[in-house]
Amino acid sequence: MEQMKSALPSKSGAAAPQLDRSPVSGGGLSQDGKFSYGYASSPGKRSSMEDFYETRIDGVDGKVVGLFGVFDGHGGVRAAEYVKQNLFSNLISHPKFITDTKSAIVEAYNRTDSDFLKSDNSQNKDAGSTASTAIIVGDKLIVANVGDSRAVISRGGKAIAVSRDHKPDQTDERQRIEDAGGFVIWAGTWRVGGVLAVSRAFGDRLLKQYVVADPEINEEVVDGSLEFLILASDGLWDVVTNEEAVAMVKPIENPEEAAKKLMQEASHRGSVDNITCVVVRFLDKPE
Repeated sequence: MEQMKSALPSKSGAAAPQLDRSPVSGGGLSQDGKFSYGYASSPGKRSSMEDFYETRIDGVDGKVVGLFGVFDGHGGVRAAEYVKQNLFSNLISHPKFITDTKSAIVEAYNRTDSDFLKSDNSQNKDAGSTASTAIIVGDKLIVANVGDSRAVISRGGKAIAVSRDHKPDQTDERQRIEDAGGFVIWAGTWRVGGVLAVSRAFGDRLLKQYVVADPEINEEVVDGSLEFLILASDGLWDVVTNEEAVAMVKPIENPEEAAKKLMQEASHRGSVDNITCVVVRFLDKPE
């Protein structure tokens, strides 16, 4: 791996497979005081934990960089754990990370997917993972998404989805899959090849021709109207709307407490999936 251009200490967190069923949470503050973050993660009603997350602050070329991600595994933990461990390292070591962040993200996503498929053994053919990530560089918030975890911001008090859930029944996704020789059918929900309920993911070797790891990317300006960001796995979004999530987080200044509130509310509403939430609050307001 290339040498990381890091001048500042990094902080990171990740959900390891939990043997107990107790939730975990934590948080931190960027060195420049411009944003704070918190996370909360729980297996919920599931017996296994396949959600992972990363909350990392690093220094790249003298700039403070925030990197946040939620990775929802399927077919076991192998893919989600690999993406958590490698995606951001691949990204910040990319030579164009600062100068052309979007192209660096696309290449880092695809490199991580390719490396995982090469490293994975033949017994994990069904392992895959979503990734919803947010990168803060200067006055830019860049959100990249693969799969059905989701990123939502609050801007001027309004909830705005800054990622799109990749579902097989979306017109363009279905067309892409069929053009590649695949098919989408109903099997309890719409599924690629009758198997997978997301149309983009890391891993999924047996469906790789159709289930790509190409991220959709959105860029937002970090200014006085941008209040906070929510990244979460579908364990939250299955039972809480974007508007409800923003309304819950808005009065809670501490982002760890806000993430815990979202997680607890999803559980209270009967979410049947693992639940992982990351909240980032932007603190640098213009005069």
